[in-house]
Amino acid sequence: MRPAGQLGWRFVAEPAAELDTWSVMLGRQTAFLTIPIGRGRVYCYCDVGLRSVGDGESELPSLFADFAEPVPSLLESVARGGPVHRSTIEEVALDSWVRGRVLLIGDAAHATSPNMAQGAAMALEDALVLAEYLERSDSIPGALAAFEARRRPRTDWVRAQTHRRDRTRYLAAPVRNALLRTLGRKIFQANYRPLLAEP
Repeated sequence: MRPAGQLGWRFVAEPAAELDTWSVMLGRQTAFLTIPIGRGRVYCYCDVGLRSVGDGESELPSLFADFAEPVPSLLESVARGGPVHRSTIEEVALDSWVRGRVLLIGDAAHATSPNMAQGAAMALEDALVLAEYLERSDSIPGALAAFEARRRPRTDWVRAQTHRRDRTRYLAAPVRNALLRTLGRKIFQANYRPLLAEP
């Protein structure tokens, strides 16, 4: 495992006003994502670049003090006692996912920064492709080798995209904001288009 250079928090909150679509707000080396999950609840993910927090002990309200609503309300609801998961964001990049008849898949083999939200999708694809190779192969070692050869280019591509997206997020705000206003939709579509192909 290797650090991705970010400290992240995940929690579920109940905002005062209903949120009906996912949203992400970007600040200086900070991001705050909200996704409605039903029954008036919102899944929140936020992160900061480790360089911007120094010792990593800064609290959420101070890190996101400049953010507009709904961020202050969401952080206030968490301060009233909801569970918060806090961790350094780490990636997994292995030379091989296979050792003998043992295979790692999903985040155990190729975890990335969560900015593309592809962890669960990559794990499900891994399971489907692995089942396909195990069904049609005469040997388990051969199936596992073929599986890795097929899956690695796609998971490596996702990792490369997360690195590009993180670099874009950390551009100077005027440059980043102008870029995303002008090309944001095209960048978003280009980031995900290759994932529409069969895994």
